[in-house]
Amino acid sequence: MKLALGPLQYYWPRVTTLEFYAAVADWPVDIVYLGETVCSRRHELRLPDWLEIADMLAQAGKTPVLSTQVLLESGNDLNTLRKIADNQRYEIEANDMGAVHCMQGRAFVAGPFLNIYSKPTLDVMVAQGASRWVLPLEMGRIGLAQLQQDRPAGLQTEVFAYGRMPLAFSARCFTARNRNFPKDNCQYVCMDHPDGLLLETKESEAFLTINGIQTQSALVHTLIHELAEAQRLGVDVLRLSPQSQHMDQVVAAFRAVLDGQEAAADAHQRLLPLMPAGPCNGYWHGRPGLDMVLPGDLLAAPSPQAERPGVKSRVAA
Repeated sequence: MKLALGPLQYYWPRVTTLEFYAAVADWPVDIVYLGETVCSRRHELRLPDWLEIADMLAQAGKTPVLSTQVLLESGNDLNTLRKIADNQRYEIEANDMGAVHCMQGRAFVAGPFLNIYSKPTLDVMVAQGASRWVLPLEMGRIGLAQLQQDRPAGLQTEVFAYGRMPLAFSARCFTARNRNFPKDNCQYVCMDHPDGLLLETKESEAFLTINGIQTQSALVHTLIHELAEAQRLGVDVLRLSPQSQHMDQVVAAFRAVLDGQEAAADAHQRLLPLMPAGPCNGYWHGRPGLDMVLPGDLLAAPSPQAERPGVKSRVAA
């Protein structure tokens, strides 16, 4: 099973981003997704810069994939999409149907935002040229098992296995709004929050993370305990989403578990202090997304609809 480093979701300074990917060249990852997927106003790096990084990573033995923006809002966004699709050197991750159509039957990765929940949808994607699909963030192991039985021959499966989960996108920029800036004059305040801006309830409970026009989970989704099951289900690629600190150690922990060099429980304990927030994996188990289900909990786990003892009903992150 291969490890992939997902596209950078946050807005980091140019030098920080370049240094990050220079380090990635030495990490035990097989696939690296590159490009701006969240907001076109984030332009510390342009397409030629991403292509240079792709060239560097390809020389280091990685497989670069260029990711497209999820929410297109202007003609310039569409022009950038077409330029990415016209690239003949590297595979594309299509994150909206416009990107799928731009590929015109050439091979691409069907990103997690294409709402693939059924075999007919998988069939449509394969007919359009998809060589790999990414499980939607809120789909669990039961849905995955069914689609793995039904997936067309030759189609690979990728699962988001680590990181704050991208849950929704909006035309409004919540980070700019938080500072009373209009979106068109946002002052690039996203750069002040290299792992997003935490949103808490009135009871001071972590609720969501604001990342420009993107809304993320407050907690960090991790499937470190579920790697053996993912292998049994025929998952081909695990995606780890970048964070601003300790990402090399996160990658090393997942690689060690996959290679049988470390127990998942030990790796989980090692990851906890490296995360920007607490862990969760509820969606995988058909529970609220903010739940953290450990292997021992499964023996006496209540039904997904049952409310957890002593905890009031909350919106899933």
